[in-house]
Amino acid sequence: MVPAAKATRVSHAHRAGGPGLTLRENGPALLVPAAWGVAAGAVLGVVSSHALFVAHVVMSVLLVAFVVASWRDMASGVLRAWKLAILAGTPVTLAGVVGFLARDGTVPALAGAVPADALLAVAFYGWMLLPAPAFVYTGLRDPTVPRSTVHHVAAACSVAGAAVAALAGSQTGTVAGIALVGAGQTAGILAATALY
Repeated sequence: MVPAAKATRVSHAHRAGGPGLTLRENGPALLVPAAWGVAAGAVLGVVSSHALFVAHVVMSVLLVAFVVASWRDMASGVLRAWKLAILAGTPVTLAGVVGFLARDGTVPALAGAVPADALLAVAFYGWMLLPAPAFVYTGLRDPTVPRSTVHHVAAACSVAGAAVAALAGSQTGTVAGIALVGAGQTAGILAATALY
């Protein structure tokens, strides 16, 4: 019997411990498909705009907490690439929060002062596209061929899904774009979780 090969770790400059580490390691694999499921539900009218607003607020808090708690662990290698994606994604998510506040009139001063739909588009397309470079970099750094291919496919799905959603003339087309992004990013984050 041959012992199973241990997964290659791409980066661990400072290894943390405890239950928080398990949540930080595996949380994204749960949150990514959940986020895209909520987005698809909102397009289909199954999820309310208020629920989507709350999701943006929660995700903004989680992103900041995640990057603060993981700052040292994400100092080099592919984890640094993901830290940069999260750092760039935080204002993108906050743009969505402001977009919702401006669109529904919760903050009257924002209603006429900021382009709500443009800010919501920044959040929507931003999270479709921001992970793509990190997936490509992860794929290039991952020596395990089947897994590295998953990272590259995740990047391609992110870009293709964004294009499908942008060019869609219907809810069904937009949801198809979201599904493509969600499937690719979920597969990619599951593969990345295997590295950690």
